[in-house]
Amino acid sequence: MHESTSVAIFGHKQDTGNYETALERMNIPHFTTTDPDNAMRATHLLLPGGGDITPAFFGQTDHGSLHVDTVLDILQLKALARFVESSKPVLGICKGLQLINVHFGGDLFQDIVSADSHKWIGRDQFHHVYHCSLGRQDFFYQLYGKSALVNSAHHQAVDHLGNGLLAVCRAGDSIVEGLIHQSLPIIAVQWHPERLPGGDGESLFRHFLALS
Repeated sequence: MHESTSVAIFGHKQDTGNYETALERMNIPHFTTTDPDNAMRATHLLLPGGGDITPAFFGQTDHGSLHVDTVLDILQLKALARFVESSKPVLGICKGLQLINVHFGGDLFQDIVSADSHKWIGRDQFHHVYHCSLGRQDFFYQLYGKSALVNSAHHQAVDHLGNGLLAVCRAGDSIVEGLIHQSLPIIAVQWHPERLPGGDGESLFRHFLALS
């Protein structure tokens, strides 16, 4: 990590405590914002988990989305567009992964058939995810090899992949659990590394911070 590296966590501060704690534990400079201009002061953008994305943004009507915050969606997508234009690194976590997919023209399942094994039940659920890329250069294979045990708290998931995006891991029911962009420094996971037990998410954050 370069000395000047900093992370903009793009979300409401009352909802981002786990991300701040994870970065503080690793001594990573960061700040939380909902201002795209302010976010651009950072070298890296973290799009955190949260409610569901406004379905109109991926060409659908609402048939299962929960806790939608359209104003926040607009601001997060603006910040993401700015970082994409500048080729600056982005990490998407849970909703953040879905925002990245929508930005690049993909869409979502609003309520997956297998939601009972993925959704928040007053706590995270846990399941394995499996490497699904044809290559071995992606972050998932480099960090975890062929599989990893992850935490899960979502009921939506990627349907059609956005332009330039590649799925690098899936759950046993084929739900996309990790993405990379094929030419930009963008990675995303459907699980929550910021609250994995025992600090097991730190390797993913360090990989993200090494991107430039």
